[in-house]
Amino acid sequence: MIATTHNDLIFEIKLNRPEKRNAMTIQMLMELAGAVAEAERTGGVRLIVVRGEGKMFSAGLDLMSMGGAPEEFGDDWMHHSHEVSRAWQACLNRLANASLPSLALIHSYAIGVGLELALACDLRYAAPDVRLSLEETRVGLIPDVGGTTRLTGLIGPGRAKEMIYTARRIDAETAERWGLVNRVVAYEEFDSAAMELVEEISGCSPLAVSAAKRVIQGILDEQRGMTMEASEIAPLFHTEDLQIGAQATMMKQKPEWKWK
Repeated sequence: MIATTHNDLIFEIKLNRPEKRNAMTIQMLMELAGAVAEAERTGGVRLIVVRGEGKMFSAGLDLMSMGGAPEEFGDDWMHHSHEVSRAWQACLNRLANASLPSLALIHSYAIGVGLELALACDLRYAAPDVRLSLEETRVGLIPDVGGTTRLTGLIGPGRAKEMIYTARRIDAETAERWGLVNRVVAYEEFDSAAMELVEEISGCSPLAVSAAKRVIQGILDEQRGMTMEASEIAPLFHTEDLQIGAQATMMKQKPEWKWK
């Protein structure tokens, strides 16, 4: 589900589930965390690049399997949802806190946990056709894999609330204007753009770059936000609205919320 390639200064991590539109599972993110560790052990690497195979970056959570949670945590996984949230968060935190800088190359769609993965990267380049969203509220949940926290830190509380409250899909122009992505780059130019970036990074001290990243991560205090995410999502797993939202999303219908 995750494929890796090492090319001189760049270690590429690719979401490799194109037949499922790179829909995310906990098993995929565990593989991704392992790939980050491999990148750090690989000599000479100066940049981790994360991208998606196939037609899109990621369609978000694999709702058909509930992200592989029953397989990984047992059929009663909803009754220890804090543990589940922490496991998902730990995988993306491994990327966010890596000693190496990271770049997400996003094309087509990055939805839900797919966008949360991109948010865990230091930088994001998006193709002109991209659509970005956190749509968990449409299902009856909240972005709990660092998305609420990192989005707010990146674009501010007002715009983060707008995106999360409405589950609206943001286009590339808006994403760049808001600071959600660093650059809009033609899909065909992804490789050259990544190479241009890594060449600039490689002109700087690797120890200094890692130190700067630790300072910036420390300023953001993401851990407090993710603790709140895990606490707030726990009771939502036991609502009728979650079942209604998930079913409506899979059937592409409008949900009729019960407020309970």
